[in-house]
Amino acid sequence: MNTMTLWHLTGWEFAALAFAALLVGFSKTAVSGANTVSLAIFAAVLPARASTGVLLPVLIAGDVLAVLTYRRHAHWPTLWRLFPAVAAGVVVGTLFLMWADDAIVRTSIGAILLLMAGVTVWRRRRAEAEEEPDAVTGRAGRMKARSYGILGGFTTMVANAGGPVMSMYLLSAGFRKLGFLGTSAFFFLIVNVSKLPFSAGLGLIDGRSLLLDAALAVFVVPGALFGTWAVNRINQRLFEQLVIAATVVGGLQLLLR
Repeated sequence: MNTMTLWHLTGWEFAALAFAALLVGFSKTAVSGANTVSLAIFAAVLPARASTGVLLPVLIAGDVLAVLTYRRHAHWPTLWRLFPAVAAGVVVGTLFLMWADDAIVRTSIGAILLLMAGVTVWRRRRAEAEEEPDAVTGRAGRMKARSYGILGGFTTMVANAGGPVMSMYLLSAGFRKLGFLGTSAFFFLIVNVSKLPFSAGLGLIDGRSLLLDAALAVFVVPGALFGTWAVNRINQRLFEQLVIAATVVGGLQLLLR
């Protein structure tokens, strides 16, 4: 990664990254899926490959705050069911990043963002149409966990965009708000920390990128605090509509760039 470009950010570019970091904190403690907007901002301001490495420690900072807030509500049987498939997806994503150049990564991130927006819309409509969540036990439930796990591992490694995939799985499993937030907090903390050696080995994380992360992590804290305050007050339907719209715009911008 050409990390020297990280030292030539304009004031507006740093402000955009700071806003994205604040949004990371908010999404980790309130509305999962808003990370896709942060991803679009990072990929628009920084080179596509570099953006994934810079964003990862910022996400981990948000994960730590989410775990501290919702640690009592995690459902560990669900986590253990997902981890093997996620690990396989992370390995596939790492192999993809070893092969892909910046243009391919940028196009892939844009396509993944549009895919995740479509998945989110489909998930919301399905949730409204069904009175009962999908069964997650038995053979069908195990196959479902493997499918979501592999896709989640790949998307989180390539584009830090596993949030919508896991959100759809947890919602279909019938998790209520606190259980959803607690389980996803531990899930992403463990998965994102496990991605660090892969990202460092690919040259996506180094000393200069970590210095930028240290500056951006400051903005994660107020975002997380605001999310904790707003989680029981926010109009989630309107916010999800805004997130989907921003995700589509970000994905199209990357594809047409």
